[in-house]
Amino acid sequence: MRIVKSDEVAQEVLHDVFIKAWKNIHAYNAEKGRLYTWLVNISRNASIDKLRSKEIKKTGKTDSVSDNVHTIDNANSTELSIDGIGLEKVLDKLSGELRFVIDQMYFKGYTQTEIAEEFDIPLGTVKTRARTAMRTLRELLL
Repeated sequence: MRIVKSDEVAQEVLHDVFIKAWKNIHAYNAEKGRLYTWLVNISRNASIDKLRSKEIKKTGKTDSVSDNVHTIDNANSTELSIDGIGLEKVLDKLSGELRFVIDQMYFKGYTQTEIAEEFDIPLGTVKTRARTAMRTLRELLL
């Protein structure tokens, strides 16, 4: 999975993931899922944590969803890629304000509070836009 774009940051995240996995291997439960899935979840969370970190936030926030959405490259993976399910086309149907909130929350790892503070938008407005966007996406996908 590739959430971060910089190779240096990706290497840092990978290093952190292996350390976390090594220290927390006792938490892995084979009955709940494959080791691969467990590692992917650790990787995803570590990547989002890195994106939320102050050092990364200083580098810019103008990236588009297509810059942040990538696929898992695994020959044994049966998961569909984002492009394969047409998510980009569905997201394009959202208005600019709704799309912006979804981009920030789900592809850049911001919380609603962080979006409100960083972009000087009232928190209630961010929450309303997120809820409206999710309702719209649900209708478009179902």
